[in-house]
Amino acid sequence: MSEHNIHTEEHAHGEHEGMTKKKIWSVFGILLLITVIEFIIALWVIPNGYMTQHVGNYIYIGLTLLKAFYIVAYFMHLKFEKLGLQLALTVSFIFIIYFIVLMLVEGSYIHDHVFQV
Repeated sequence: MSEHNIHTEEHAHGEHEGMTKKKIWSVFGILLLITVIEFIIALWVIPNGYMTQHVGNYIYIGLTLLKAFYIVAYFMHLKFEKLGLQLALTVSFIFIIYFIVLMLVEGSYIHDHVFQV
Protein backbone atom coordinates (compact mmCIF):
# COMPACT_ATOMS: atom_id res chain seq x y z
CA MET A 1 0.00 0.00 0.00
CA SER A 2 2.89 2.35 0.62
CA GLU A 3 4.02 1.84 -2.99
CA HIS A 4 0.62 3.01 -4.17
CA ASN A 5 0.85 6.17 -2.06
CA ILE A 6 4.28 6.98 -3.44
CA HIS A 7 3.05 6.54 -7.01
CA THR A 8 0.04 8.77 -6.34
CA GLU A 9 2.22 11.51 -4.86
CA GLU A 10 4.56 11.41 -7.86
CA HIS A 11 1.61 11.63 -10.24
CA ALA A 12 0.08 14.56 -8.37
CA HIS A 13 3.40 16.40 -8.37
CA GLY A 14 4.06 15.86 -12.09
CA GLU A 15 0.53 16.82 -13.03
CA HIS A 16 0.97 20.56 -12.34
CA GLU A 17 4.72 20.94 -12.45
CA GLY A 18 4.49 23.73 -15.05
CA MET A 19 2.67 26.13 -12.72
CA THR A 20 5.27 27.88 -10.64
CA LYS A 21 4.78 31.11 -8.74
CA LYS A 22 6.72 32.91 -11.44
CA LYS A 23 4.42 31.56 -14.16
CA ILE A 24 1.29 32.46 -12.19
CA TRP A 25 2.49 36.04 -11.73
CA SER A 26 3.51 36.19 -15.38
CA VAL A 27 0.01 35.16 -16.52
CA PHE A 28 -1.49 37.60 -14.00
CA GLY A 29 0.64 40.37 -15.49
CA ILE A 30 -0.51 39.52 -19.01
CA LEU A 31 -4.16 39.54 -17.91
CA LEU A 32 -3.63 42.85 -16.12
CA LEU A 33 -1.99 44.35 -19.21
CA ILE A 34 -4.88 43.25 -21.44
CA THR A 35 -7.37 44.74 -18.96
CA VAL A 36 -5.46 48.04 -18.87
CA ILE A 37 -5.49 48.15 -22.69
CA GLU A 38 -9.27 47.60 -22.65
CA PHE A 39 -9.73 50.42 -20.15
CA ILE A 40 -7.53 52.79 -22.17
CA ILE A 41 -9.55 52.05 -25.30
CA ALA A 42 -12.86 52.47 -23.46
CA LEU A 43 -12.01 55.60 -21.49
CA TRP A 44 -9.61 57.50 -23.74
CA VAL A 45 -9.34 56.23 -27.34
CA ILE A 46 -13.02 55.90 -28.26
CA PRO A 47 -14.31 59.04 -26.46
CA ASN A 48 -11.59 61.21 -28.06
CA GLY A 49 -12.50 59.96 -31.52
CA TYR A 50 -9.29 58.05 -32.30
CA MET A 51 -11.35 54.92 -32.98
CA THR A 52 -14.99 54.23 -33.79
CA GLN A 53 -17.21 52.25 -31.45
CA HIS A 54 -17.65 49.58 -34.13
CA VAL A 55 -13.90 48.91 -34.38
CA GLY A 56 -13.61 49.12 -30.60
CA ASN A 57 -16.18 46.35 -30.20
CA TYR A 58 -14.13 44.00 -32.38
CA ILE A 59 -10.99 44.81 -30.41
CA TYR A 60 -12.85 44.17 -27.12
CA ILE A 61 -14.04 40.79 -28.42
CA GLY A 62 -10.52 39.82 -29.47
CA LEU A 63 -8.96 40.92 -26.18
CA THR A 64 -11.68 39.15 -24.19
CA LEU A 65 -11.07 35.91 -26.09
CA LEU A 66 -7.35 36.29 -25.42
CA LYS A 67 -8.03 36.72 -21.69
CA ALA A 68 -10.35 33.71 -21.74
CA PHE A 69 -7.58 31.64 -23.34
CA TYR A 70 -5.09 32.54 -20.61
CA ILE A 71 -7.59 31.88 -17.83
CA VAL A 72 -8.65 28.49 -19.21
CA ALA A 73 -5.15 27.41 -20.22
CA TYR A 74 -3.26 28.31 -17.06
CA PHE A 75 -5.66 28.81 -14.14
CA MET A 76 -8.01 25.97 -15.17
CA HIS A 77 -4.93 23.87 -16.13
CA LEU A 78 -6.16 22.95 -19.63
CA LYS A 79 -2.68 23.64 -21.02
CA PHE A 80 -1.34 20.78 -18.94
CA GLU A 81 -3.93 18.23 -20.10
CA LYS A 82 -3.49 15.74 -22.91
CA LEU A 83 -3.92 16.90 -26.50
CA GLY A 84 -7.06 14.79 -27.03
CA LEU A 85 -8.94 16.54 -24.23
CA GLN A 86 -7.72 19.95 -25.41
CA LEU A 87 -8.94 19.30 -28.94
CA ALA A 88 -12.27 17.85 -27.81
CA LEU A 89 -13.03 20.90 -25.66
CA THR A 90 -11.80 23.39 -28.26
CA VAL A 91 -13.76 21.88 -31.15
CA SER A 92 -16.90 21.67 -28.99
CA PHE A 93 -16.49 25.30 -27.98
CA ILE A 94 -16.05 26.39 -31.61
CA PHE A 95 -19.23 24.56 -32.64
CA ILE A 96 -21.19 26.09 -29.76
CA ILE A 97 -20.05 29.60 -30.73
CA TYR A 98 -20.85 28.86 -34.39
CA PHE A 99 -24.39 27.74 -33.52
CA ILE A 100 -24.98 30.79 -31.32
CA VAL A 101 -23.88 33.11 -34.13
CA LEU A 102 -25.99 31.13 -36.61
CA MET A 103 -29.10 31.45 -34.43
CA LEU A 104 -28.55 35.18 -33.97
CA VAL A 105 -28.20 35.72 -37.72
CA GLU A 106 -31.23 33.59 -38.56
CA GLY A 107 -33.26 35.17 -35.77
CA SER A 108 -32.55 38.67 -36.98
CA TYR A 109 -33.40 37.65 -40.58
CA ILE A 110 -36.77 36.23 -39.52
CA HIS A 111 -37.45 39.27 -37.35
CA ASP A 112 -36.58 41.74 -40.12
CA HIS A 113 -38.17 40.00 -43.11
CA VAL A 114 -40.96 37.68 -42.03
CA PHE A 115 -42.68 39.47 -39.19
CA GLN A 116 -42.88 42.93 -40.77
CA VAL A 117 -46.44 44.12 -41.24
